Amino acid sequence: MDHEAKNGAASDAADSASFGYRQVPREEKQHLVRQVFDSVARSYDLMNDLMSLGIHRLWKASLVDMVAPGAGQKLLDVAGGTGDVAFRLAARAPGAAVTVCDINAEMVTVGRDRGIDSGRVAGIDWTVGDAEKLPFAAASFDAYTIAFGLRNVTDIDAALAEARRVLKPGGRFFCLEFSHVTLPLLARIYDGYSFTVLPALGGLIAGDRDSYRYLAESIRRFPPQDELVARMAGAGLERSRYRNLSAGIVAIHSGWRL
Repeated sequence: MDHEAKNGAASDAADSASFGYRQVPREEKQHLVRQVFDSVARSYDLMNDLMSLGIHRLWKASLVDMVAPGAGQKLLDVAGGTGDVAFRLAARAPGAAVTVCDINAEMVTVGRDRGIDSGRVAGIDWTVGDAEKLPFAAASFDAYTIAFGLRNVTDIDAALAEARRVLKPGGRFFCLEFSHVTLPLLARIYDGYSFTVLPALGGLIAGDRDSYRYLAESIRRFPPQDELVARMAGAGLERSRYRNLSAGIVAIHSGWRL
């Protein structure tokens, strides 16, 4: 390949983003992801229970244990849509101020309604905003969490840089995300489950098979554990590390803003 062709290929790559296994123009991905979550918002929590056999609750409990929020802290939960993590953080640390920020207004509406219906409104604010361009001042939060959302952003590195920007010095970053399974036999079983059972459940429960196929594909395209650690470090998050849960089906990555 000559120099001009190489430059053209690099430009094409820079102008595109993965949407599952498809490459789409970068400016279109956010719209496509928004369509997915508009479609599944009302059934999202039920589908999480069905897809994970309820194990997502244990994963989220582990995340909150690692955050160990305290009264008086300011906590930001990005891509926190339906409020699952925010409600847990607020319950663990009465007196903490929890802000949910999600780019999808429909998901935020579902979460706010859940809070009102269950009487969990104190200490939680709801904001529609982009993980890559957070609508908050620098050094505003003691902790930043993002659960099952980082793989859906267009530019992971931009989202990581924004996480560091809004954290106070000494603040911590936590990402709970589907990752890469460490046991070969389990990985094969998990692949079969992801690409057959999940879309079928999506079609049956949410009436949207394609969105859940995208979600399975997006998991496979997400960076492996060590690569994400390196990208966190590149964004200025220090002491970056990860902890595998369920043999790497999910992992919790953490780092500090020093």
